[in-house]
Amino acid sequence: MRLPAEWEKQKALLISYPHENSDWQPYLNEIREFYDEFINIVKKYQNLIILSPEPLNIKTSKSDFEVKIIKVKTNDTWVRDYGPISVEISKSDFELKDFTFNGWGLKYSANYDNLVNRRVFHTKKIGFVLEGGSIDSNGEGVLLTTSKCLLEENRNPHLSKEEIETKLKNFFGLKKVLWLNHGFLEGDDTDSHIDMLARFVAPNKIVYITCDDKDDIHYDELKKMEKELKRYGFDLIPLPFVSPKYFNNKRLPASYANFVIINSAVIVPTYNDTNDKEALKIFKKLFSNRDIIGLDSSTLIKEHGSIHCSCMNIF
Repeated sequence: MRLPAEWEKQKALLISYPHENSDWQPYLNEIREFYDEFINIVKKYQNLIILSPEPLNIKTSKSDFEVKIIKVKTNDTWVRDYGPISVEISKSDFELKDFTFNGWGLKYSANYDNLVNRRVFHTKKIGFVLEGGSIDSNGEGVLLTTSKCLLEENRNPHLSKEEIETKLKNFFGLKKVLWLNHGFLEGDDTDSHIDMLARFVAPNKIVYITCDDKDDIHYDELKKMEKELKRYGFDLIPLPFVSPKYFNNKRLPASYANFVIINSAVIVPTYNDTNDKEALKIFKKLFSNRDIIGLDSSTLIKEHGSIHCSCMNIF
């Protein structure tokens, strides 16, 4: 049993389309424009599965890949956290694991989202709360995660850290779980998902967000996170920090770590920021054999997530 790395060959990318009965309602047309652009990018590279509670008429460019639209009720679009997690059970044979989703520790409604996998993929529910954005794999038995999320009191309160780690190792065939006790982004209501902070880009390489402004609220925590990462012995590549972005007077969790890897490409969130070009340059160096595509995610972060949060890789 093995949890694949995101850079491995994928069957499809799963996306959940925004609808009027969600928090996107006030700027629905704006966010749908983002999703249409996202979909058109992905379908140049691989198959797409789109979930929607209503019929869709998406204008997409021609492609050799399939776009499959499935009608199913959802609460929201953040399918990274309620979509199925692909696990290799034998060579090139994958099983979709359906973990329990409870709205990021009972913060939001999740009644429809928690049923999506069963209704669409006919999976069997696992009685363990786990969100896809809270874990990251190097494909070789090492998992990166945060204690703030996995040990949060409304996820699996009956389990100790040791018991949770044992379950993760059993679910995914892991050798090691790397826990980060520091690091956060203001506006991220997932309790510090790892996919906003640090990600594997190769079996021995991790990219992570940094902050050089000593007056910024994130400075101390991200410095402590950096020290933790250095203890684990991986090659580390710092990503530039996004200058503060606000909506309705609240700071948003803008992060270049929330990129998504698809077949032959990497889609990197941009934010109309002075560091966008520098971030794209870093990814071009890291993934020289893939197309690097910047996608303006300024609308997406209004609801406190970014590109990686909005999709799930299916292997």
